[in-house]
Amino acid sequence: MSETSSPLLLSTGAEIRAAILAARSNGETIGLVPTMGALHAGHVSLVRTAKAECDRVVATVFVNPTQFGPQEDFNRYPRDLERDRALLAEAGCDWVFAPSTDEMYPLGSDTMVHVGAAAAEWEGRIRPTHFAGVATVVLKLFNLAPANRAYFGRKDYQQTVVVRQMVSDLNVPIDIVICPTVREPDGLAMSSRNAYLSPTERQHATALRRSLLAAEELVAIGESDVEVIRARMESVLVDVDHVQYIAFLRDGAMESVDRIAGPTVIALAAKVGATRLIDNTLVGD
Repeated sequence: MSETSSPLLLSTGAEIRAAILAARSNGETIGLVPTMGALHAGHVSLVRTAKAECDRVVATVFVNPTQFGPQEDFNRYPRDLERDRALLAEAGCDWVFAPSTDEMYPLGSDTMVHVGAAAAEWEGRIRPTHFAGVATVVLKLFNLAPANRAYFGRKDYQQTVVVRQMVSDLNVPIDIVICPTVREPDGLAMSSRNAYLSPTERQHATALRRSLLAAEELVAIGESDVEVIRARMESVLVDVDHVQYIAFLRDGAMESVDRIAGPTVIALAAKVGATRLIDNTLVGD
């Protein structure tokens, strides 16, 4: 398939499963890129990475209702399947799996994945039902689209920890590949929700990345006390409306640390206007 060919659009689990199993029976490797649509360059980079490493790539486009809280933006989350499909075609995607809500959650569906300690704090405390919804829909996608590898962006750090934990705990036969965060020219991490920002809010939102860069600079000159680093980050974040958390975590886990003594993820969440944004960086590596 050429990079300009339109990917085959499939809407039922039976269709995508049959297509993938047929390809795998021929010895082909399959890469899976789960998305909620409203694609940007970050998603495209995941597809391109998957294409470079696998024979075939399937991208899923599904706005998953179970990962949104009651006051969140499920109804206004951007949806434009034709635009998404065109971007996926340019990236060399082979299949687009775009199921309906009824296909993913048939009438009477009542089973959810129980997520443990990896989902309890930080994002989990602010969005208490979020990761159960994420883990449930990701497991469903892994079952319906039985790929060799699944690709996720590092921007959603806690999500990557939760998904890896679920795959390990439930013996799911798939490799999880975590890819670097893709950024706008001004440093803002790519996110579908960036479209909600006004021009002024967009300028203020760059403080998230600038605060992480300030943290990186402190660590680079030998600072290891997380409270010193936190204070410096907070001084940079004065333009955002509300800093929800700044977390210092052992890389690959959700274990908090009080000193930088090895690879450490600094993750933060903040609201800029009505828009909630997250970002992170790795230090001490």
